[in-house]
Amino acid sequence: MTTESKQKYSYADAGVSIATGNALVKAIAPLARATARAGANADLGGFGGFFDLKAAGFHDPLLVAANDGVGTKVKLAITSNRHDYVGIDLVAMCVNDLIVQGAEPLFFLDYFASGHLDPALAERVIAGIAEGCKIAGCALIGGETAEMPGLYADGDYDLAGFSVGAVERSQVLEAGRVQAGDIILGLASSGVHSNGFSLVRKLAEGQKWDLNTPAPFKKESLLIDVLMTPTRIYVRSLLPLIRQGVIAALAHITGGGLLENIPRILPENLHARIDASSWEQPALMAFLQQEGSLDQAEMARTFNCGIGMAVIVRPEEADKVMKSLQNAGEVVAKIGTIEQGQKGCTVFGKAGSWASEHPWEATHHA
Repeated sequence: MTTESKQKYSYADAGVSIATGNALVKAIAPLARATARAGANADLGGFGGFFDLKAAGFHDPLLVAANDGVGTKVKLAITSNRHDYVGIDLVAMCVNDLIVQGAEPLFFLDYFASGHLDPALAERVIAGIAEGCKIAGCALIGGETAEMPGLYADGDYDLAGFSVGAVERSQVLEAGRVQAGDIILGLASSGVHSNGFSLVRKLAEGQKWDLNTPAPFKKESLLIDVLMTPTRIYVRSLLPLIRQGVIAALAHITGGGLLENIPRILPENLHARIDASSWEQPALMAFLQQEGSLDQAEMARTFNCGIGMAVIVRPEEADKVMKSLQNAGEVVAKIGTIEQGQKGCTVFGKAGSWASEHPWEATHHA
């Protein structure tokens, strides 16, 4: 074939528009600048983002890194056209994992991938990421937008987030700080957060939920909006207490629920006992349990059951810490204790708790 007869191709012919990507970067630059903090100016456009630990006030810091996604909650966002808050979920899943190490989140980078870049949709998602960064007090210093035709179906996208924090060496939270007799406080979740949505979506399909009608348990809100409530970010409430040295350990209640996340912060000879009747089961969780005929053990290892963060403190510090957290806007309950025993967690309920007429308990050993 001669050169003259060959068809000329471009990247745009393959479905990728460099100009559209550049326009998006320009559009979201003000969102990133709004997250600037000491140590970062949050400008976009370079090959990497800088952060100045000295300017942030650290003296002998350790860096802590975390990455995560939003899971299949993204699919629900796509099908319901609810794109404004999944960015908050993305930040929350990362920064809540940093704070449990005692680390202050410093900066965040995102990865947004789609088959065809829709600038308006992408800007909505990234605006949510910027809002999450502001809530957490970290800077959005960079990211990547990937347009990959053929890999994603039209309209689909996925998210990943990467965050780095720092903690003074003397303030690192680790399992060795936990002792028998410690009290476990539970901070209320804002909803399903970002775990268990494959089951939520299966229930929605199997039970033929109309997501755009009022929730049966909350008539003033559509069911879809209750389900899409973003993950609560606990950083600002917990950071002052970490720096005061009054927290022994923290557990972010994500996939695996209460049963599997709390043992991750325990030494080999200690066991957590959680009394499910010590807090009121949220109406949303009761709805999910009823719709799926889920037993208590399944609930305790699938959903957060109304507790988004577990806070372990010495008995003499419990009331002080509770008051501080309540003053910071958290809903707090004493939900359990640390005991001698095989490393693990038992969640138990008295008669009437979690829609059960009989006492029950579920145990997970790490």
